[in-house]
Amino acid sequence: YESVITHGFTMDEEGRKMSKSLGNTVVPQDVINQSGADILRLWVVTTDYWEDQRLGKNVLQTNIDAYRKLRNTIRWMLGTLAHDDGEDVPLDKMPELERLMLHRLSELDEAVRQGYDAFEFKRITRALLDFMVVELSAFYFDIRKDALYCDAPSSLRRKAAVQVVRHLFECLVKWLAPMLPFTMEEAWLDRHPEAASVHLDQFPAIPDNWRNEPLAEKWRKVRQVRRVVTGALEIARADKLIGSSLEAVPVVTIDDAALEAAIADVDMAEMAITSDLVISHGKAPQGAFTLDDVKGVAVVVEKAQDRGLVKCARSWRYTADVGQDPEFHDVSARDAAVLRELRALGRL
Repeated sequence: YESVITHGFTMDEEGRKMSKSLGNTVVPQDVINQSGADILRLWVVTTDYWEDQRLGKNVLQTNIDAYRKLRNTIRWMLGTLAHDDGEDVPLDKMPELERLMLHRLSELDEAVRQGYDAFEFKRITRALLDFMVVELSAFYFDIRKDALYCDAPSSLRRKAAVQVVRHLFECLVKWLAPMLPFTMEEAWLDRHPEAASVHLDQFPAIPDNWRNEPLAEKWRKVRQVRRVVTGALEIARADKLIGSSLEAVPVVTIDDAALEAAIADVDMAEMAITSDLVISHGKAPQGAFTLDDVKGVAVVVEKAQDRGLVKCARSWRYTADVGQDPEFHDVSARDAAVLRELRALGRL
């Protein structure tokens, strides 16, 4: 690194050659002392080796922010895996959302291996960071929190989700270990305290049957519809119509046969993290929310309470069956059944 600065391949943020006489140098030891060695490594592996590299306070802060998101994602997985009993759900019994995540791991495995073979570290880190922030934290984990936190221990959906989080953790930590050795070692030993080191393990072997292009294509359409719904929810939240998305019941009008077919067997309320969701047909109603790049989908957000739904004290979802259980008066039927199971297991 010192050699790179001395020979002028690393510039400051304004594109000027680093020079002691200009006082614009960045001392690696200072970065390590302040932010940790893996922050400096993250900057190195995200640079384009074919261009002059730029480094300064703002560039470092960008990498610190990315690192924090990455670390928080791994920490969330470790918290979830604290409840992992090692049970596996057969692939053909898994919900489609879990199979989609396994498909994405199969795609990423190919990209990661090709990236390492070609020493294209920026390609690897960009793909993995985008996956962890966009597809995991803001999509898969966000959706599955309800199942992980509220479903019964016997729930197949919950078991499949924990299993997939296990696969996600094993793959991501091992893939990132050569580039962020300290952080990934810390995560690995927290999960496997009996292990010697993550750096003694090979990259995981991904089963061929995880790859599922037709499923991925279907879910590209599902996520298009979801994107319109979440956009409408953001507007409703900004307008103070709702607070949490669980307070909403989106009415989704679809005028596209392909999109309608894609979501036909998908619980879109679960995907949008709303208490309910109504599918309508035909042309968009007046004032409905739309997106220019998703034709044929329009959303009007209604309040769950206006539809007579009541908030569950356990899951915070608004349902029509809250209060109907003779023993648990303030929760939904789903949550009442879970509480009975937990009590029978001695966990309540």
